[in-house]
Amino acid sequence: MPRSRAASGVRASNVLGLAAVILIAAGSVAVAAIVRVSEHDHFHALQRDEALRSARQAEAVAQLSVGELTTAVAFFRTEKDLSRHEFDVVGESLLRRGALTATAYVEKIGRPERHAYERRHGFEIVERGPLGRRHRAGPRPTYFPVTFAVAEQHPKPPFGYDVGSDSGRGPYLATARDSGRPAATRVMPLIAGGQGINVYRPVYRDGARVSTVAERRAALVGFAAGAFRVDDLAAAAISTLPENVDIQLRSGDDVVAGADGALEDSAQAPVTIADRTWLLVVRDPDRPGVGLPLLIAVFGISMAALVGALVLIWSRNERMRELQREASQDPLTGLNNRRRFEEDLHRELARSLREGTTGAVLILDLDNFKQVNDTLGHPVGDRVIEEVAAVLRGRVRETDVLARVGGDEFAIVLPNCDSGESRRVGESIATAIREHAPDTEGVPRITTSVGIAMFGAGSEQGFDSVLSEADAAMYAAKDAGRDGVRVAV
Repeated sequence: MPRSRAASGVRASNVLGLAAVILIAAGSVAVAAIVRVSEHDHFHALQRDEALRSARQAEAVAQLSVGELTTAVAFFRTEKDLSRHEFDVVGESLLRRGALTATAYVEKIGRPERHAYERRHGFEIVERGPLGRRHRAGPRPTYFPVTFAVAEQHPKPPFGYDVGSDSGRGPYLATARDSGRPAATRVMPLIAGGQGINVYRPVYRDGARVSTVAERRAALVGFAAGAFRVDDLAAAAISTLPENVDIQLRSGDDVVAGADGALEDSAQAPVTIADRTWLLVVRDPDRPGVGLPLLIAVFGISMAALVGALVLIWSRNERMRELQREASQDPLTGLNNRRRFEEDLHRELARSLREGTTGAVLILDLDNFKQVNDTLGHPVGDRVIEEVAAVLRGRVRETDVLARVGGDEFAIVLPNCDSGESRRVGESIATAIREHAPDTEGVPRITTSVGIAMFGAGSEQGFDSVLSEADAAMYAAKDAGRDGVRVAV
């Protein structure tokens, strides 16, 4: 093929190879990134599920006790005169069945009834004074003393303690009283010990109307109270998690239980107890690594490097073959050039002597071609040369050697051919060229003069003598009027 087409093919192949290298490398990196993102998405989804499951577990444990507290309220409402024994039965049952660490009954006492209350229960009503000191209650219109209490560790009960006077707890009594629903405090030191929350459930007079806030205030007789330690709630949440998982229980920006500081890249879920909501934060340390994505990326880049090396080797080999073609090929027609023709003729001469066969060399020179160049220009002459080359390709065998050895001169080597066959081939070629109609308008029909020289068995002719005889026969054909074939004798 012409040199420009061969070079274009090599360049196109190089571009395709480079594109393949880039695609493999970029594709492997993209796949690694996708795997990395997929692993992280899957991990974060699992972490969210862990947080939600843990929050629901802690919430369920607490809500069970809040529900039991509500059941106790129904019992307290029907008892006109609650005894210590009756409360202990109910209170200890609450401690066994739920997450409560302590429970109490807070009674509503008016100022006129205070002294009777103290005589009946054998303790005085006290409230929290400055710096936490206890002192006798002042002339308050209503008191909310702890009448009965029971705790897991059985500390000394704070009987008579006026919860309503406690600025940290009193407002939640009012919230529960007015709403008719359980009210949870913020995290604070528990009377029974430790940090936690209190839940207050109002107890109204049995049969009283409680449709409005005023009715509920008038019907209030006390509160059923429960205490939850935050450590117990955190333990309930952890029970559903894998080992080594970091958790926090947060109230706003404050950490009330669990690890200190911010847990980066964590999952969160709300925990609702009574009317208050906390935030459970979960961080699983078993995060996906970069092993698999890195392996995919390294493998892909390695494959890209291997393909790049193969493309480079192939490109160099193609370039060497292209240089070899350029060294042995005529750039206009793509036929062998004179150098390659001489190499092929040397090889055929040696083979014919070795095998005892004969062959022929044909030298073709176009007639009056100089007039085409002089009158129509060299570009037209080049097109005519290309057309003649195409005609010659159609008239030779795969085993024949065809070359352009000069401006308008061609040569053919016919292996395994006798004199009569070589003449028939020469005449067939001359006829084909004569009958070919040029594609370019204004170009006259082209003819050729053919000279033939035989070589091989029975002949001692060498390379130079064979070419000389074929050349001489070609000129003899021209002298005889051109458009003819002559065989050297």
